[in-house]
Amino acid sequence: MATPTRTRESGPAMRRSAFRRSRGDGPFRFASTGAGVVLLAIMAAIGVFLVVKAVPALQANTSHFLTELTWQPNATQPVFGIGALAFGTLLSSLLALVIATPVAVGVALFISHYAPRRLASVLGYVVDLLAAVPSVVYGLWGVTFLVPFMLGPSKFLNDYLGWIPLFGGDTVVGKSMLTASLVLAIMILPIIAAISREVFLQAPKMQEEAALALGATRWEMIRMSVLPFGRPGVISAAMLGLGRAMGETIAVALIFPATFKISFQILGPYGNSIAANIANGFGEATEVGRGALIASGLVLFLITLLVNMAARFVIARRKEYARAAA
Repeated sequence: MATPTRTRESGPAMRRSAFRRSRGDGPFRFASTGAGVVLLAIMAAIGVFLVVKAVPALQANTSHFLTELTWQPNATQPVFGIGALAFGTLLSSLLALVIATPVAVGVALFISHYAPRRLASVLGYVVDLLAAVPSVVYGLWGVTFLVPFMLGPSKFLNDYLGWIPLFGGDTVVGKSMLTASLVLAIMILPIIAAISREVFLQAPKMQEEAALALGATRWEMIRMSVLPFGRPGVISAAMLGLGRAMGETIAVALIFPATFKISFQILGPYGNSIAANIANGFGEATEVGRGALIASGLVLFLITLLVNMAARFVIARRKEYARAAA
């Protein structure tokens, strides 16, 4: 007479494992959902606080807040606007992103696919260390070294490429939009490089080996297998760096000329940002002035949200890569 055999699928061990999973799924689902709700609540609370504090100053403003270029909220008749500050914030951040992203992707590819293992490990630690350097250190380095150094390259660009609007103008200074953008680029480069490196290391090895076996060069293998796989990660890293650049305060406050003018001449004494203006003006601001600065912070908050939403939209359009990266 045959005795029934117990399989792992139907035995007591399987039932105990399923019971433990079902018992642990509930608390974990509750904790993860609660964390998401708390995050949304914090963001909503920040937005409400900024709106409440900004409304009295906006009501006292005698000009249009979104288009006015003057910033005099401490005057008897407050006149202030976010136009020049928002322009400087976006221009400097985009210039920093354009400068930093190609270099960061190149560094990440060298560490992940070209450098020997020992050298790659050392370079990886160096990149991670640079990402942890405080921003004030970059700002002090920019003021003491980069500002005097940039006078020569800026004059060269103005003399030979002055026909390009970005490099035009009659005045060339060290404290310019270009110098501030370079400091921001150096600050966000380690972040983009570190995230891109980790994404490139997750590329499917079988696809890389198959491309090499078919006769592709290493660059062709990277172009066909690694870059398509890592594209969503690089976009996410770039958007994270852009957010860091837009919100940077002390480093750009030390370098920006702190002028309120819209100009595409990045070599001249023009440029300011929302964060730098808050750092420079909050200490001596009146009640209306503090409200005006908080209103500018609200604009920066909204710009950051829009940038993140745009990044999510770009990644969502690459669903086949986004699923692979996940």
